[in-house]
Amino acid sequence: MEENKKKLFVGGLSYDTTDESLREFFSQAGNVESAAVIKDRMSGRSKGFGFVEMSSEEEAEKATNTLNGQSLDGREVSVNVARPKVDSPRGNDGGGRFDRRN
Repeated sequence: MEENKKKLFVGGLSYDTTDESLREFFSQAGNVESAAVIKDRMSGRSKGFGFVEMSSEEEAEKATNTLNGQSLDGREVSVNVARPKVDSPRGNDGGGRFDRRN
């Protein structure tokens, strides 16, 4: 699986950070293709992290170098190249299923 070096993981986000404020923050480093704060499905509240995709690897590298450790909405954020998502097999992930076998 090839790593997408334009996609960045952003950790340490404030619960007040929105997709738009994340996009605006990263636009300092170049053209932002997408910016998303990850939210809890049930509550709709931010999970405190998000993903940003820059338009080039050079802009992503600039964003990592210049924005990592900077303050966004009162919180120091960490910026790293996002790792590819690993699919976990369903049914074996401890997902709270209860199997009543006697």
